[in-house]
Amino acid sequence: MTKTHVDIDPELDSLVGEWHTLTGAAKLFGLPAGRVKQWVKEGKLIAAYRSVGGGPQVPADFFEGAEIIKGLPGTLTLLGDAGFDDVEALRWLFTPDDTLPGSPVQALRENRGTEVRRRAQALAL
Repeated sequence: MTKTHVDIDPELDSLVGEWHTLTGAAKLFGLPAGRVKQWVKEGKLIAAYRSVGGGPQVPADFFEGAEIIKGLPGTLTLLGDAGFDDVEALRWLFTPDDTLPGSPVQALRENRGTEVRRRAQALAL
């Protein structure tokens, strides 16, 4: 998985729902301005360009207060190991899965990360 910003399509944009600019997320959660950018650079978050000329944004659901949701960085690593690029990873994380139930990102937010990581790990096989 690349560790750069990616362009997304309208379908994926609607799956994700709410987004924050990198600086907006930092302000909202009382973080230093460079922290969110560093998390993107390190692959702990994925940032996307939602429109031409717009800045990079991150899904609001990636945060729980001033922290990245538990299990997200490890899940992103597993998806990268499975050959997913950032767009594919975003789509997988936000696509509803009746067997979870809900989307993988919802499961992470509800502290059901073990099953999410198990599924992400199986994608690499």
